[in-house]
Amino acid sequence: MLRHLDIRDMLIIDRLELAFQPGLNVLTGETGAGKSILLDSLGFVLGWRGRADLVRAGAAQGEVVAEFDLPDDHPALVVLEEAGLPISDELILRRINTPEGRKTAWVNDRRVSGEVLRALSDVLVELHGQQDDRGLLDPKNHRTMLDDFGGLNGLRAAVSTAWRTKSAASKALATAEVRLAEMREEEDFLRHSVAELSKLAPEPGEEADLDAKRRLMQAAEKMREDVAQAVTALGLNGAEGAMSDAGRWLDGVVEHAEGRLELPMAALERALVELGEAQAGIASFAERLEFNPSELEMTEERLFALRGLARKHNVLADDLAGLAETLSARLAALDGGETEIAELIKARDAADAAYRGAAEKLTAARAKAATRLDRAMGAELAPLKMDRAVFETRRDEAPAGPDGVDAITFTVATNPGAPSGPLNRIASGGELSRFLLALKVCLTSDAAGLTMIFDEIDRGVGGATADAVGRRLSALADGGQVLVVTHSPQVAALGAHHWQVAKSVEKGVTFSRVKALSEQERVDEVARMVAGDTITDAARDAARELLKG
Repeated sequence: MLRHLDIRDMLIIDRLELAFQPGLNVLTGETGAGKSILLDSLGFVLGWRGRADLVRAGAAQGEVVAEFDLPDDHPALVVLEEAGLPISDELILRRINTPEGRKTAWVNDRRVSGEVLRALSDVLVELHGQQDDRGLLDPKNHRTMLDDFGGLNGLRAAVSTAWRTKSAASKALATAEVRLAEMREEEDFLRHSVAELSKLAPEPGEEADLDAKRRLMQAAEKMREDVAQAVTALGLNGAEGAMSDAGRWLDGVVEHAEGRLELPMAALERALVELGEAQAGIASFAERLEFNPSELEMTEERLFALRGLARKHNVLADDLAGLAETLSARLAALDGGETEIAELIKARDAADAAYRGAAEKLTAARAKAATRLDRAMGAELAPLKMDRAVFETRRDEAPAGPDGVDAITFTVATNPGAPSGPLNRIASGGELSRFLLALKVCLTSDAAGLTMIFDEIDRGVGGATADAVGRRLSALADGGQVLVVTHSPQVAALGAHHWQVAKSVEKGVTFSRVKALSEQERVDEVARMVAGDTITDAARDAARELLKG
């Protein structure tokens, strides 16, 4: 419930403090007195998007503070908790604006964003203004309104989830079908290439090994002669024999050399060992030089086959093994494509069925909610002097989507036998106001702790009809809080609290003032609304009669 509204330096308001009360609060005044500025200021502190030029000329900044009382179960407490803000039974919103348009906001002395303010405003205040009709009259919004009225957000979320699953399954199937079609276009190439690569069975590093082996075999004939001569030079008829003879000759004199030959003899022994290792290595190499002449031909054939296949596929020879794996995988995917498509079709069909099931549940729930809304609207229209009017929530088939398969339109027939149609096409100005009031009441009936604001909801009506509107607003305010900006004396007279908005010029500067009216002041204000600028005794008498309720 809105308790206090403190406005400073906003447009033509320099300083204004209002203490609103429970029940029906009415604000009256001449056109242009500043009633809309009050709503603009309240909307500003609630984070609503509106006009930017709110700061009073010459002021350093504009500021609005709004204080709300919160019962223990008020939904605003959830918003505060989720935003990590201090929680108490009192909620203080404060927001400032500079002439340059910079805005800063606080909630319970904690700085917050405009998004937090708007989240709070959704559960604190419901506004029906002169420009608010578009939301109620636009059929694009009717489906959401019906879902909110029926508490169907959970079912709608399930439909939305099922739609995303269905869309993802359809997309996966379409992607797989395109991929399979592309692979089928290269099926002959894949099968031939995989067979060719499988037959050759290339291995990484094989080209370098074959090339080295080929060069070795090509040079083997000449090397074989040189190696044979080296073996002879190092053998018993060569170096080995000479070193062995030297060792035997020295053995005979070493004992007389007084140790002077010990080191040379040790070196000679080591040389014989090294010579043996050299002979073994050369002999091993000589064995490698022995090969079947056809082996060179086979080596060259495989080497040229590797290089030719690498050129064909425009890859390095060492990459042929990897290419074989890649092409084999693509061929396997092609061969298994039909199975994959079948599985994806099954998944898509299951997702379709799940979506249809969720959508059918939502449709059925919407039908029940529509019946309840129509019944509630019938009950609301009777006290508003429209007991012969018929409100109907119409459901038509709509293309499947994340919100289901229903197109919802609010229609009315103002008189028995008259054709029904959309609100904005059938109802006249006064009828439209009453339809919208009834609809607003129905759609917010479960919004506990909500302050409802109506900006000239009574426009286009007068007399008994205006009285009926006022009485419905008064009943609506019973146990809650309703703020009404009105030009109707019948509505104003039914207010539990009456505020007068007036404009004055002081030292060449225009100011808007608001004051709570006493009983006598209310008589004069209602009389002004009845008679105009010249208040007569008859007008005062009429005002007193209205104020008696």
